[in-house]
This record gives sequence, C-alpha cells and structure tokens, in this order.
Amino acid sequence: MALKLAKPYRNSVRNVSEELRAKFCFLTKRKKSIEAMAPKKRLQGVDDKLQKLLDAKMDEAPARRRAREAFKEIQLGIDHILFKTPSDGLKIEESYEVNSRGLEIFCKSWLPKASRPKAIVCYCHGYGDTCTFFFEGIARKLASYGYGVFAMDYPGFGLSEGLHCHIPCFDILVDDVIEHYSKVKENPEFHTLPSFLFGQSLGGAVALKVHLKQPSAWNGAILVAPMCKIADDMVPPWALTQILIGVAKFLPTKKLVPQKNLAEAAFKDLKKREMTAYNVIAYKDKPRLRTAVEMLRTTEEIERRLEEVSLPLLILHGEADIVTDPSVSKALHEKASSSNKKLILYMDAYHSLLEGEPDEMIVRVFGDIISWLNEHSEKFTGS
Repeated sequence: MALKLAKPYRNSVRNVSEELRAKFCFLTKRKKSIEAMAPKKRLQGVDDKLQKLLDAKMDEAPARRRAREAFKEIQLGIDHILFKTPSDGLKIEESYEVNSRGLEIFCKSWLPKASRPKAIVCYCHGYGDTCTFFFEGIARKLASYGYGVFAMDYPGFGLSEGLHCHIPCFDILVDDVIEHYSKVKENPEFHTLPSFLFGQSLGGAVALKVHLKQPSAWNGAILVAPMCKIADDMVPPWALTQILIGVAKFLPTKKLVPQKNLAEAAFKDLKKREMTAYNVIAYKDKPRLRTAVEMLRTTEEIERRLEEVSLPLLILHGEADIVTDPSVSKALHEKASSSNKKLILYMDAYHSLLEGEPDEMIVRVFGDIISWLNEHSEKFTGS
C-alpha cells in the first residue's frame, strides 16, 4: 500500500518548492543583468559584424551555424599544432541529416583520397563541444595516416538542432549516436572495414554506453580522459547537489549548476588555453540542471558496469587531470573483462591531452593512438 503524506506536510513541501523556484528565478534574472553590464572581450581579427554574430544568443542551432560559418576561416588560421596538418590529400565532407526523431544532425567525414581507409574511426565529442574546431585538426591527422574518420555533433551541441547543451536523457543521446554511426558502418564502401570508437571526456562515457548497448559491434575503443567519473573538485558539495537534483525536475533547462573554469582546469599550456575562446560555438555557460543530473547519473552507472566492458581498449589519461578522475580510468583498465586493454598515464598532463598540452606531449599522445590503431587494424585486415 502506498503511503500518503499528511496534508500539512504536502503543503510545506509545495511551499519549499515554490520558494526554491522563486529564489532560482531571481538569481537567474540577477545573473543576466550582471552579464549585460559586463564588458565583452573581443577576439583578435574580429570586426563589428563578426562580433555581432558572436554576441547573439546561441541557444538554438541557427545562431550557432551563422557564427561558425562566418568564423571558420579565422579558426583554422590560429597558431595551434593541430591545424598544421595539410588537407590536400584528404576528401572532407560535411552535411546535415535528419534522424529518426526528426532532428537535424550535423555530421562530417575525413577520408584519404589516394587509398581505401585502413579502418573507420567514429568520434564522440566532449561536454559542450563540437566536431568542427579542435577535432578538425585531430581528424585530419588521423586521416593522413590512412583512417576514415567520421564525426557528428550530438543533438543540442555544436551545429546540430536542439537547445544548446541540454541533455534531457543521456540514453536517448547514445541512441542518436548509435543510429548515425550504424548508417556509416552499413555503407557498402565501409562495411567490411574494422570500426573503432574514439571518445574524449564526456565522449568517453558516450562511447562506453554505445559499447554496452552494442557489445559485439565494434573492434575497439580509444578513450581519452574518459568521463567515467567527474572529479570530486568539479562537483558541487553533496547538499547543494541534492537540492539541484530536486530543482532539475521543474527547471530542467536552467543554467544554475556551479562550475569552475573548464579551460583553466583542462588546458595546461597557457597559449593554447587562450585559443579556446576561438571555439565560438562551444557551450561556455553554467551547465543546465538536467544535463548535470544526467551526467552524474551516467558516470555512476558506468562505474557500476566496468566489468561489462569487453572490447579492445586504449585508455589515455593525464595524471594531473582535475576534470575527469584518472583513478576511474585505472579501475576501468583493471575491471574491464576485455583481455586486450592498454592504459597510458601521462605524468603532469591535464585533461585536454590532444588540445591543451605542450606540442611535444600532443605529438606523443598522437603517436600512441596511431600505433594502437595500426596494430589493431592489421589484426582485422591481415595487412
């Protein structure tokens, strides 16, 4: 028999909820008024016309698409090692596809022109990110070594349709990823090739969830600083977390979760840290309540299911990472049932191993990824 709350208690709960709602609405309005008064910092090479696009509200995809279209040449021109790889020998395509939920999804591919790909690599991007900025350089590098690289922006991220950085349900997001990459793998041009998942940060959690839903579908996964657990320093205190979880039920899209500066926490190299400002369609505000709850719930689930991970693994993590917890990467390596698994920890390295470290570390991490891909692709192709 279900227990029924006494009427006075129900009323007190309702009153507390209404008080919380009013308080959070007040804080949100106050935050917006403060932001409106704060001076905007202008990026180098940006004129008044471009600045107007960047200052526009980017909650919805059309504004993000306009900003990226106007800004993409400036992005590719920044002085970062990732953008030094020439694209002459590559076939690069981007498009929009409507998925089964009726959402317009941005997707992109990088293929070697002169030869058939050794394998396909399907990318899962990180929190608030897009496959159109730093990953552009990563993808070119992988494709220059003979791999077919495919990427997408999740619904609500980057150039894909949806409220910016809102994850109403992590499992549905994972299903969207599975749907898109299943179509890629079914293409007659690629369906006989080995296929690998490549997940960074939150994308590591996405990749692991894809594998748990498709245990036999992939030939391996590369996980770079995977979000198997959010580092304790990045999570609000327990009591505040419980309040935010409750508030998320009636204010799911509000940007109210306290957060440290991610660029500062993730990028070790100071010059490269400044370059994150050029990722103009990345989400830079406080996490939305429902998104934060879904990420916490997902990491808790993954921690419980580490033993179910059975595919070949390459796990890469910076020992000084304070965004995602390297100790859980160690636990994944120890507990995963896969007999083919490798963990590389980089001393003193931060979270963004491929974007935010000194050049020599980025080159080293790339070398580890390419070596692993070459070894595992040859196992399946016999070449």
